[in-house]
Amino acid sequence: MTERGGTAVQRGDVVWTPPADVLETSQVGAFLRWVAEHRGRRMSTHDELWEWSVTDLEGFWSAVWEFFGVRAHAPHEAVLTDRRMPGATWFPGATLNYAEHALGDLEGGSDADELAVLGRSQTRADVDLTWGELREQVARARRVLADLGVRRGDRVAGYVPNVPEALVAFLATASLGATWASCATEFGPRSVIDRFAQIEPTVLFVVGGYRYGAKDVDRGAEVAAVRAGLPGVRHVVDLAYGDFAVEDALSWPDLLAAADPQAAPPVEAVPFDHPLVVLFSSGTTGQPKAIVHGHGGILLEHLKNHALSWDMRPGDRMLWFSTTAWMMWNALVSSLLVRASIVMIDGNPLYPDVARQWDLAEATGATIMGASPGWIMACRKEGVDLHGRDLRIRIVGSAGSPLPPEGYAWVAEQLGPRVQLNVGSGGTDVCSGLVQNNPLVPVWAGEISARCLGADVHAVDSEGREVVGELGELVITSPMPSMPVGFWGDTDGSRYRAAYFDHFPGVWRHGDWIVFAPNGSCHVAGRSDATLNRGGVRLGTAEFYRVVEEIPGVADSLVVHLEDPAGGNGELLCFVATEPGRALDDDLRRAIGTALRTSLSPRHIPDEIAELPVIPRNLTGKKLELPVKRILQGTPIEQVASPDALAVPTSLDAVVDLARTRSAGAAGPAREAR
Repeated sequence: MTERGGTAVQRGDVVWTPPADVLETSQVGAFLRWVAEHRGRRMSTHDELWEWSVTDLEGFWSAVWEFFGVRAHAPHEAVLTDRRMPGATWFPGATLNYAEHALGDLEGGSDADELAVLGRSQTRADVDLTWGELREQVARARRVLADLGVRRGDRVAGYVPNVPEALVAFLATASLGATWASCATEFGPRSVIDRFAQIEPTVLFVVGGYRYGAKDVDRGAEVAAVRAGLPGVRHVVDLAYGDFAVEDALSWPDLLAAADPQAAPPVEAVPFDHPLVVLFSSGTTGQPKAIVHGHGGILLEHLKNHALSWDMRPGDRMLWFSTTAWMMWNALVSSLLVRASIVMIDGNPLYPDVARQWDLAEATGATIMGASPGWIMACRKEGVDLHGRDLRIRIVGSAGSPLPPEGYAWVAEQLGPRVQLNVGSGGTDVCSGLVQNNPLVPVWAGEISARCLGADVHAVDSEGREVVGELGELVITSPMPSMPVGFWGDTDGSRYRAAYFDHFPGVWRHGDWIVFAPNGSCHVAGRSDATLNRGGVRLGTAEFYRVVEEIPGVADSLVVHLEDPAGGNGELLCFVATEPGRALDDDLRRAIGTALRTSLSPRHIPDEIAELPVIPRNLTGKKLELPVKRILQGTPIEQVASPDALAVPTSLDAVVDLARTRSAGAAGPAREAR
């Protein structure tokens, strides 16, 4: 429970309500009017629209196609010819190109002088591109890549930061019918090679370094190691970022300057499921999965998501901090599909202080802003005050981990009733959301408001039966266009089937625990492979973290459950990283135990609480519950996670030491909490 404007806010309390004129002013309202006029189907609520979207798949997705004016070079023969999962076939016969839609009118137009991209970096001065400049640069880049031998079906990779040059390279690659993949510049060489070696790129974009906050980071040695590990790369292209240069590489600025945009090859029309991008899983529990997404699936999904869920439209400006390794980079870029501009941020998002992204939102005039749950809670904890700022934000999106009710209350209090908080959950696997809000649905504290349109999402028990009001496996029971084309190199589809369909044949198992309320709202309780199972009662990790990380002195936490082979309760282990100047002592241990008992239940009280210098996370910020659990169960760290896949390469070392101590039968640093 928290306070908002003097009123206690609890899970389920309404913190935002759709305005009375929402059907007249929102993008989803315009879509409903179009469906009524062109399809004769009248609906006015999200529940009605969602039900139609998952029962009449052909009707809904063809409506999305027509409403947004998807341009096909060859028409489709059908919308959906096979509903099996895996195996669904969408829009057979159609040819199109994602990049053509992202760039808009390739012949120019009334928006040529309007800003499309605002690049903000700690490495160099601002770099902005108008729509006209973006189109010209992509045309030049298409000419350059073609001259470098890139053809339809080739792969182009970027070991690059979130900068306009990366966007230009991606769109040029896609426009040629080649396939793009990217890794963030902070990734270590082993992580990059583990990913890119699977797809064998012919051209590699790199930078020689960057500035992160007040620190210069030279990546020359890492770039050299990646080059050595990718012998199939024919050309290495240096973006010439700041003062950092890469030896023996082509200069991207020089190549673009010398290219004639009028001589650019035409945009390549490709089939609906032609590979657009390869996104990679975290790689913390094995080789990263090379997830292939197609042109048509991403185009339709992001048109639907951005306009109908995020209410994005021409003239909006999207700011969402991301690296090029996260699916949110693709979502950010896809704002261009609906003629919204984007802010691309590179550097330390917390430098010089935790309010840095609010500063950028104010300076750039962002209207839609991404805010991770961890950052929202950090702003709340640090006492950030947004009152009096000249913010144009009308929607705050949040994803990546559960947001506690206190975070909802903080956003509502700081930004007021005009701003909608849209919390969602989805993943790299579909490159979008599966559950989130939209303008038609209230926002309930601690809850994700609804299922996404076209996402037939449910919670099921171990037998596959739907459950409401209790923890269940998140499953998808009907196909979506943005489900992966497949995994790269998985010629027989066995890895793809094993990843999503082995547990419930014909049904997509996403890997999250979720609880749906009778009103359709939900909350994600954590990864199902990291669920805490105490004496047969499943406990989600999200609610655990919400309580522990509110305790003064605790900066971060992680919890795992080690099962008892004999069928007992097993061990519940809690790890905490403390705030600077604070150590884990008896008082803090008692505070943690008391808070968990009071806020949750006696079952949530850990058997042991131990301090770690830093909580292990992967490079996209996910807590590594399963790797920690496996190490404590005796699996060698070499089989669990590569240091290059960790945000802090040494973060699992203390867990290895604890596992060794426990194995030797010593008491170790952990102590009883009850």
